Amino acid sequence: MGSCDGRVVIVTGAGRGLGRAHALAFAAEGAHVMVNDLGVGREGQAGDAVDSPAHEVVAAIEAMGGKAIVDGADVADWKQAEAMVARAVETWGRLDTLVCNAGFLRDRMLANMDEDEWDSVIRVHLKGHFAPARHAATYWRDRSKADEEVAGRIVMTSSGAGLMGSIGQGNYAAAKAGIALLVVQAAAEWGRYGVLVNGVAPDARTRMTEGVIYAAAPDVEWDAKDPANVSPLMVWLGSVACDVTGRIFEATGGQLNVCDGWQHGPVVSVGKRRFAVDEVGDAVHESIAKGSEPASVFGL
Repeated sequence: MGSCDGRVVIVTGAGRGLGRAHALAFAAEGAHVMVNDLGVGREGQAGDAVDSPAHEVVAAIEAMGGKAIVDGADVADWKQAEAMVARAVETWGRLDTLVCNAGFLRDRMLANMDEDEWDSVIRVHLKGHFAPARHAATYWRDRSKADEEVAGRIVMTSSGAGLMGSIGQGNYAAAKAGIALLVVQAAAEWGRYGVLVNGVAPDARTRMTEGVIYAAAPDVEWDAKDPANVSPLMVWLGSVACDVTGRIFEATGGQLNVCDGWQHGPVVSVGKRRFAVDEVGDAVHESIAKGSEPASVFGL
């Protein structure tokens, strides 16, 4: 018996790296898995959905005795995202978990970044998380209003870049920061329908990080940056056992930690009157001095 026996799970961007590892891990725990992937390149270059690596993932799941299908929807296309959710329901009669993972990079320093480099990354990451999540939430809301028991789970993929910032990745960092807040917002709005929403900022070796942050996989028994090390957390968050919502976790190797988002810092007050402009500087510095130091931006 697996922790996800019979649950129907969609994993987007599941042809390679983290998404592939997540899809295999869910299948190993008994889930029926829709393996979504467009087969695009690292920087979003056009791929071929017919020959996407998603087919290899489905074959691997079937080889272990699991059930899986390939899906080639563009998750940032509203209608395609809606059709993807509907197809999972039509295939297996239900949807239980959505794992949003699809994305690509177009790295550039902000002063050199062009409009397309900004728009394309924001689209695939931020809209590509919201569109499937919104359609999945609509499905669960309708089930809830029909007095059906709902145990919906959404797991979104943020990044350390989105939590701390990352030099040369302003578009990606902004999108991933948006995803982190989307987790908080969606959890607050969709809990009434039986839907729990959480996020993970993984630290792993993928085609996005290999050769940039990490070297090729070492020939060792324990590879701390293996994407599969992140998958147990993803599976638990996507299972009925999950009992938390609105939280972001960092995960790497054999460790995880919850991340605190924006908090109200120390308040400096001048009472029942407006600040004078020449008072503001001192108040700003006093509040900063009383607060915690922010984490450093990656790359500084």
